[in-house]
Amino acid sequence: MAVKMRLKRMGYKKHPIYRVVVADARSPRDGRFIDEVGTYDPNHDPSVIKFDEEATKKWLANGVQPTETVAKLLKQAGIEK
Repeated sequence: MAVKMRLKRMGYKKHPIYRVVVADARSPRDGRFIDEVGTYDPNHDPSVIKFDEEATKKWLANGVQPTETVAKLLKQAGIEK
C-alpha cells in the first residue's frame, strides 16, 4: 500500500484552508485518510503552517512520501526527513 502525505481542502468557496493528512495514494483528495498531522492556511499574510512535529517525524520515518507541496511546507516549518 502506497501511503502519501498530502493536502485535504477544507473551508468555503474561494477561501481554502488545508489539512495535511496521511492517506492511501488511491483514495480521493478529500476522502478517507489515516492520520491528520497539520494545517495550512494560505489566507493570512504570512501563511500559517502548523504541524504536529512528533507525528510528522514518525510518519516520515515509516516511509511516507510527501507530495511536492507538502515537502515545501515541511521545509518552511523546519521539519526535515
